[in-house]
Amino acid sequence: YSADTVEDEMEMATVRHRPEALELLEAQTKFTKKELQILYRGFKNECPSGVVNEETFKEIYSQFFPQGDSTTYAHFLFNAFDTDHNGSVSFEDFVMGLSVLLRGTVQEKLNWAFNLYDINKDGYITKEEMLDIMKAIYDMMGKCTYPVLKEDAPRQHVETFFQKMDKNKDGVVTIDEFIESCQKDENIMRSMQLFENVI
Repeated sequence: YSADTVEDEMEMATVRHRPEALELLEAQTKFTKKELQILYRGFKNECPSGVVNEETFKEIYSQFFPQGDSTTYAHFLFNAFDTDHNGSVSFEDFVMGLSVLLRGTVQEKLNWAFNLYDINKDGYITKEEMLDIMKAIYDMMGKCTYPVLKEDAPRQHVETFFQKMDKNKDGVVTIDEFIESCQKDENIMRSMQLFENVI
């Protein structure tokens, strides 16, 4: 047990006033204790306060995508990570999300993606919501996406996606429709892989 580890444990305990925080997270996520310690160290480095607000999140993100404008996408992503919608992402929130995205089952990833697309969190995805997310992704990828994308590309993309997904044609996509369509469609499953590269 190095002094470092003990220090990390102490810090972790002060963040949430309970020493079992790491054990708890280990049980709830697909990360090992060692991985959690490394993640925690990185997190504290970027965010000494132990929580990330939306501005910090956007700053961190813009460093990853300097060629585009990632603010809108970062905003949607922030809301997907901020599960209790209190305007900040704690280390716990962050790790839970990351665990799903990196180690989750297809089903868990699709649930997470549904939540990302469901911008107002009402349990349905509308065409507008899907379009907003698509536009945000296109903005973030910036002008250097190859080949150069036409202005209306996101809209066409969404039309096709949405028609496939909205099985009963009621103008909204439920989580069941979303998961079923995604699992059936290789293109969608491939673009789900895109998530892993984006995050």
